[in-house]
Amino acid sequence: MHDEGGTRRDPIAAQLDRLLLGGRRRYTRAQVAHLSGLPPDRFRRLWHALGFAEVAEDDVVFTDEDVAALRTLLDLADAGSVGPGTEASFARALAQPLARLADWQAPLLTGALGRDRAARHDQPDVPSPDEPLAADALLSRLRDVQDHVWRRHLAAAVERAPTAPPGDEIRELAVGFADLVGYTTRTRGMSGAELGVMVEDFEATAAEVVARGGGRVVKTVGDGVLFTATDPAAAAEIALSLPERWAAGDRPPLRVGLAHGRVLTRLGDVYSSVVNLASRLTTVARAGSVLVDRELAARLRRHPGYRIEPLQRRSVRGFEDLQPWLVSRSDADEEPPRPDAMVGERADDVPHPGGRAPRP
Repeated sequence: MHDEGGTRRDPIAAQLDRLLLGGRRRYTRAQVAHLSGLPPDRFRRLWHALGFAEVAEDDVVFTDEDVAALRTLLDLADAGSVGPGTEASFARALAQPLARLADWQAPLLTGALGRDRAARHDQPDVPSPDEPLAADALLSRLRDVQDHVWRRHLAAAVERAPTAPPGDEIRELAVGFADLVGYTTRTRGMSGAELGVMVEDFEATAAEVVARGGGRVVKTVGDGVLFTATDPAAAAEIALSLPERWAAGDRPPLRVGLAHGRVLTRLGDVYSSVVNLASRLTTVARAGSVLVDRELAARLRRHPGYRIEPLQRRSVRGFEDLQPWLVSRSDADEEPPRPDAMVGERADDVPHPGGRAPRP
């Protein structure tokens, strides 16, 4: 038995390999392309888009389940479920989060395999089964949970956009960036274990706050999280709650930037100048604060629970005259400011629901 580099596999690794792949590796690159009905160049493009390494022509590394999966992907494209020219993008979007999930789950499976080996060592008279018992049971449970969670997320996505057309979509969204201040300096002296605990705590806190607020985590990148929300007030509540929930003496403080507007949603990610604007607002925000753009400030002024204060204009990369607005919670007995009476602002700085201010 050989791995994708052509080296010999040990029996334990081969056993787990068959369990995960649903059978033995029996086909070469040319054979799997032929059996799946894909031209060689198209097969290689999709295989790389799925995140898998190049293999030599004579390496026997592919299984019957690889053939079936590639046929299914081809069927999706032929039926129009995956748009023309987007099958590689579809494959990348599918593979990237699953690859990250697999990196996390691999130690769980190897640990289960170790328990199988220990049990057989303690009971040498018990015949060795064809598949590792503990690893097989763990894999089955993981698969069941993952399938259910995926279907629940799919149901929630359909509920958020029940009439969305297939493929890319332009939507009105609030986009937020939450960023750990001084992350590099604070983590420089940390051990790997300490850094792992902090990253896990940060991602867990962000996921809980965003989910409870009705938003969606788009992605996390070490010291930051990108999220969206359809409701401006929900976005503001998420943004204000994140620094509050995260705050602790031994943690780097959190700051948040929010912007609102038309956003392209594509394969689970978001794109537009609104995303860039939210990111730039984060870079000028002070620790523990939440800054928003003009459009979101206009929408939040309709809600009595928030105080909106204009700050000095800034020049940042991509935005030469950026007007940030500081968001905080207002007191219960505080009257909302009148459009013509916000302290310290010019007439052309007053946010209006349409995003434009009247000219003098």
